[in-house]
Amino acid sequence: MRRLLALALLPFAGSLPAGEAARADAARPRELNLWPLIVERHPPGAALQEMQALGPLFFARDGGPGSGAESGWRPLFTQATAPGGQRHETHLLFPLFSVRQDPGGYRWSLFEVARGHGGAATGPGPATERELDVYPFWFQRTSAEPDLNYRALFPLHGTIRNKLWLEEASWTLFPLHAEVKRRGATTTYLPWPFVQVTRGTRSGWSLWPLYGTESGAEGTSTHVIWPLGFTRLRPPPPEAPAGTPPRRNEGFLPFYATASGPGFLNEDFVWPFFGRTRHQAPLPAYAETRYLWPLLVQGRGDQQSVNRWAPFYSHSRQPDAEKTWILWPLWREARWLDHGLLRERHQFLYLPYWRETQRRPDRPAAPAASLTHLWPLWSGWDNGAGQRQWQLLSPLEPLLPGDPRVRRTWGPLFALARHDAPAPGRSRTSLLWDAVTWQVDKPARHHEFHLGPILGLVRTGEATRLSLGAGLLALHRSAGGAWRLAFGDFERAPSAQP
Repeated sequence: MRRLLALALLPFAGSLPAGEAARADAARPRELNLWPLIVERHPPGAALQEMQALGPLFFARDGGPGSGAESGWRPLFTQATAPGGQRHETHLLFPLFSVRQDPGGYRWSLFEVARGHGGAATGPGPATERELDVYPFWFQRTSAEPDLNYRALFPLHGTIRNKLWLEEASWTLFPLHAEVKRRGATTTYLPWPFVQVTRGTRSGWSLWPLYGTESGAEGTSTHVIWPLGFTRLRPPPPEAPAGTPPRRNEGFLPFYATASGPGFLNEDFVWPFFGRTRHQAPLPAYAETRYLWPLLVQGRGDQQSVNRWAPFYSHSRQPDAEKTWILWPLWREARWLDHGLLRERHQFLYLPYWRETQRRPDRPAAPAASLTHLWPLWSGWDNGAGQRQWQLLSPLEPLLPGDPRVRRTWGPLFALARHDAPAPGRSRTSLLWDAVTWQVDKPARHHEFHLGPILGLVRTGEATRLSLGAGLLALHRSAGGAWRLAFGDFERAPSAQP
């Protein structure tokens, strides 16, 4: 687009004398702004870094060797390549359709209703495994191991393996006949869920919901008028001392239920409203009493505590987490450790105000990274090391925080204003999808302002460049010199940047 515009304006083009052209280079812009057609950004000494066309609709970003690249036509089509080119993602109207490829294979999804994946699809050899699911009707897997292959059409007939949290499940005219295999036991339903028989490492039968029983190495269980009456016995683990009693759960809801085992006792009366819990050795000491649960709960222990007077006030503490509610759901505070990071979150009515900070517990004086949302108006990021961003109008980011696909596909469509500061002293601010932009680079003594192609002002050191019509008319002034007029002083290609 830039070359076509330059050709169109060629009849009006003039030139500066050689010496004055060299002096004019002292204040060259880092941005070509032909809004709304195209806006290009490129740092000194580098090729094109970022481009947008037709406002935020068409875009491309390339961080150079060793960095990832992104491009697309929002919101219809976007694609991204990870640093080194090892992973490639393509999205059509995300989250409607997505494809991801990497050296280990490929995976695609149609709104998570239909999805498939294959192993080693991008490698030198053939795929070692392919899988296709169209929920909840068709399930298929083709593997190098014949025992893992299956085809299943629900509810007519089929078998699935290692799918839907099941080791193996099969059915014929479901719910008339179904079988589930788990840990060496097979449970047959005729029909599901009313009549069931279990064989193998566990044995039992059930006429649901009236009565059922099952026993095996993991213990025994019996239910009467499910889920009202139940009894479950679980033997102690092999490493438990001799004479350790089994874990026992029994009750008839809602009148009474109890769970007991080595060092603990839990009782519920008029379940779930009233109850108490007691822990003692070998468990950490803890005592809890519940009144009209979940409204009134009081618990004290060596490693945890609960003080809940909902909805007015609630505070709970665990070894690695702490949480407070005030006038639920008005205000919420939470602190917890996550992979060596101390995370703190504050929320007002869940979404209107949402702020999270992260810091290293072993470096309390170091600046914290933060993410703040004033939904749906504003979102701000700070990595704690001098990099900051904010965006005016951010309705989707708080709903799916931290999802780069949402930020890439949908976020820029709402960005009436955006500010990026990659390092202290360096920043770029844009309004109306780059119709108005200004940049500051204090270490390089560079300042730049653009009002689309209408007006451009660049100052680098003592040199200044003022342009009208994207360079159709330009004024230059070098350090200590006078203003000089030029015609047709259009932008150069990124590779020619100093």
